[in-house]
Amino acid sequence: MKTSKNKYSDKDLENFKKVIEEKIVKAKADLGLLKSSYMNDGNNGTEDTSPTFKAFEEGSETMSKEANTQLALRQEKFIRDLKNALVRIENKTYGVCRITGKLINKKRLFLVPHATLSIEAKNMQK
Repeated sequence: MKTSKNKYSDKDLENFKKVIEEKIVKAKADLGLLKSSYMNDGNNGTEDTSPTFKAFEEGSETMSKEANTQLALRQEKFIRDLKNALVRIENKTYGVCRITGKLINKKRLFLVPHATLSIEAKNMQK
């Protein structure tokens, strides 16, 4: 059985849970904005303008839709990672490095709440 040194207290876990839940709410709002921007028909009233400008705008619109799609996919992964972190909190395994088994620094977890590796383990991967 792991000692208490290898897991965070219930109070710490509760604090992390609040941070993660707030990040999920914000991430879902950001995702909604991204989805609405690339689902928008993009009609900026350029029907009457020169064909060259219209072609340029359509190319730019395609690039921006692709960029928004990529951002949306990354945002969806971020939300999944945060939800997985909540599961680890429920299991009381949150904050434990999956490589070293040591506690991940609190500052790191507040900055990257879905982290599963300590800085030490992350550096070993390089």
